[in-house]
Amino acid sequence: MKHVYRLLERVFEKFTSLATAILGNSITFIVAFGLVIFWLSNKKFYEQELYDSIRDLIHGIIFLSLFIIQKSFSHFTTSLHIKVNELVATHEPANNEVITVEHKTEHEMAELSKEYTVLAKKKNDG
Repeated sequence: MKHVYRLLERVFEKFTSLATAILGNSITFIVAFGLVIFWLSNKKFYEQELYDSIRDLIHGIIFLSLFIIQKSFSHFTTSLHIKVNELVATHEPANNEVITVEHKTEHEMAELSKEYTVLAKKKNDG
């Protein structure tokens, strides 16, 4: 049963990584922007009540904001990963295996976190 769970977890991790990469892509934003322009230039958009037009405009802005937020978050996390990787790689006693920790599953990261918690307690007690 644990094997099935870990397999599903890995599949889900790959799916979320793919979705994050797609949603944070500039081309995806351009396609979404074109879709919103098409949606707002539709003849039915101008035939509806003002309230409905404002609602649709707000939905379009929120839809595009999703892509902008994802792009900026991806940029921020990538730069943060690079900075931390540089610090880990240049520090002699550091464990360089943590450089690729973002490719591990949630379960593997939880186990690694437990190991570092125990290590920190030993260092504080010692």
